[in-house]
Amino acid sequence: QGLLPSSPPPGDLQEEGKNAINSPMSPALADVHPEDTQLEENEERTMIDPTSKEDPKFKELVKVLLDWINDVLVEERIIVKQLEEDLYDGQVLQKLLEKLAGCKLNVAEVTQSEIGQKQKLQTVLEAVHDLLRPRGWALRWSVDSIHGKNLVAILHLLVSLAMHFRAPIRLPEHVTVQVVVVRKREGLLHSKRDAFDTLFDHAPDKLSVVKKSLITFVNKHLNKLNLEVTELETQFADGVYLVLLMGLLEDYFVPLHNFYLTPESFDQKVHNVSFAFELMLDGGLKKPKARPEDVVNLDLKSTLRVLYNLFTKYKNME
Repeated sequence: QGLLPSSPPPGDLQEEGKNAINSPMSPALADVHPEDTQLEENEERTMIDPTSKEDPKFKELVKVLLDWINDVLVEERIIVKQLEEDLYDGQVLQKLLEKLAGCKLNVAEVTQSEIGQKQKLQTVLEAVHDLLRPRGWALRWSVDSIHGKNLVAILHLLVSLAMHFRAPIRLPEHVTVQVVVVRKREGLLHSKRDAFDTLFDHAPDKLSVVKKSLITFVNKHLNKLNLEVTELETQFADGVYLVLLMGLLEDYFVPLHNFYLTPESFDQKVHNVSFAFELMLDGGLKKPKARPEDVVNLDLKSTLRVLYNLFTKYKNME
């Protein structure tokens, strides 16, 4: 899971994308720490594989970012020793952003409660998003992942800030980490390595290239119905465009009684996406690895996987 951008030649992209999406996800029981056994049933937690933490490039990245934060905050008399332990509550992130951007955020000073901390994080991250939005980078973090001390998310955030503010530091190139996703099912911990993250290697630039080619592809067909997609994450989530797209690609009219044209509920959206998956199977495609629920829940990776399968089969079709 790369943390630094470098742009690949366009030809490699499709190969990399394909390899990334097709490489198998192997479920295995991981060496997990005792605190991770406190997961709720079906809850997921992402963590860095312990061996990755020992990687010299990874250690260098963490050290460079720590030193940079401490340099910026030297007058605040704040010393950060551990990224995930010291940044999760939003306090240090607030000071860091205020110092870098030369602004003052309207947030409560010290908050002990989880709700207060998350509200503060929300305010800080919204300010970050406003700054980064013009760059079109993929934002690989959220209030929950930072508050949950997810080091991968915290690193993505810091690297993006360092690059945006042109921090006077040298970030090591091509840092990749193995990420383990641990999930509790029927009381047991299962883990899988997330293969798709190789596509986000040297993110965020490459991801935006993949998105652009997928948007161009789907619009080439949806435009025939005077429909237009600008946001892959959200506009396929209710399944309507997916169903219509399959009809266009396979050249048939999908009877309206087979799906909900204006789905209201979660179940209706899941019905639509599942129906689109059936149409894909009928069209000779393999069953998508993603679950319909993930697409409805705006999971970007799942949506990209589904669209990428269509792209590889139908990309030369007029």
